[in-house]
Amino acid sequence: MPIWGTPAMSKFLRANANVLLEASHVSVFYGRHQALVDASLEVSAGEIVVILGANGAGKSTLLSALSGMVTAQASANVAIGGINMTNAPAHELVEAGLALVPEGRGIFGELSVRENLLLGAFANRAREGTTARLAEIFQLFPRLQERQEQIVRTMSGGEQQMVAIGRALMSKPQVLMLDEPSLGLSPLLSKDVFRTLRKIAKTGVGVLVVEQNARLSLSVADRAYLLENGQISSSRAAAAMLDDVSIQQTYLGGSKATAPAASKALPVTPVVSPVLRAQLPSDVTATLNISVADLVQLATERSAASLSHRDRPTPAFTRAAAAADPPHESGVDVGASIESVVRHALERQRARATVAPSPAQPEHTLPSPPTIETPRVQIWRRPSVEIFRRNQAGKLVKD
Repeated sequence: MPIWGTPAMSKFLRANANVLLEASHVSVFYGRHQALVDASLEVSAGEIVVILGANGAGKSTLLSALSGMVTAQASANVAIGGINMTNAPAHELVEAGLALVPEGRGIFGELSVRENLLLGAFANRAREGTTARLAEIFQLFPRLQERQEQIVRTMSGGEQQMVAIGRALMSKPQVLMLDEPSLGLSPLLSKDVFRTLRKIAKTGVGVLVVEQNARLSLSVADRAYLLENGQISSSRAAAAMLDDVSIQQTYLGGSKATAPAASKALPVTPVVSPVLRAQLPSDVTATLNISVADLVQLATERSAASLSHRDRPTPAFTRAAAAADPPHESGVDVGASIESVVRHALERQRARATVAPSPAQPEHTLPSPPTIETPRVQIWRRPSVEIFRRNQAGKLVKD
């Protein structure tokens, strides 16, 4: 009889047989540093439980302690299926029905998909019905059936995660634990993984998940534990965690953005006088049935686009434009303000049309570059040579 079935290891049984994993007073030290302080949790059949917490809070340490990878303190109690498995070695925990998908998947990259899956059925409890369970895995992950002969290291991250989960399920677990299953996956593949976990939970397997994507994991989970500084500070339904303001601000990126209330629309502007309406261009006239704010924007853009850099709006025009979109509480005559803005733009347009263009140099012409004087080059000329000779009297005379 294996050690986990002896009376010495079976000190207590759960009255509720639906509780598949129960852990209490689990503490873990790394040297002098205490990474986990008196943590307690439970997972029932067919439920998904999520452990939330910041980086370094002790989430992975908790899973390692439950799976026998790290030794917990003597005060800990761990039961699987009602059988006490405290400080049992990892292989006995697997025989008791506990399976872990570690962070980073832990697959055998040089083996095929089928070989990885069959290695998951190495435990004695899983050797019967291997073919039927393999067919169930292929039904759960059809892509693995298509690529069962492919070398795992050549697959995508999402496909490798499917292999890791499928290998864990081949051990016929009562409780499936996953450490960061969506790590390195796209949002679409992450949703596929969690939809698969929901299907697994419907078969009666308890699922315990440590996940960085808090919002996605809470959306499919039944319950959640909050782990802070090595201690479980809260345990509630997943829906309650999603609605908690402090959880939203700390782990969900703030509360869901509420759509701002629609601003009170300014009245449609029928206040432009008929005389001014006749002077407006057709495209502006067509906009008179839109809101006041849109009309002010259009008129202002027309005026600003037609002004040169030397012809900026005067302070009076700026005040008129500002008055055209007053606060809703003020009593400013909106129609009059718009009319003044549009009239001002038309006056500027007429003034520019009557002034003939100046033949002077364009105002935006770049200044000519400074003239660089070329240094004068002096050409050396060979000097002329004077030849002298002596005459008969012995004097030098020029030849």
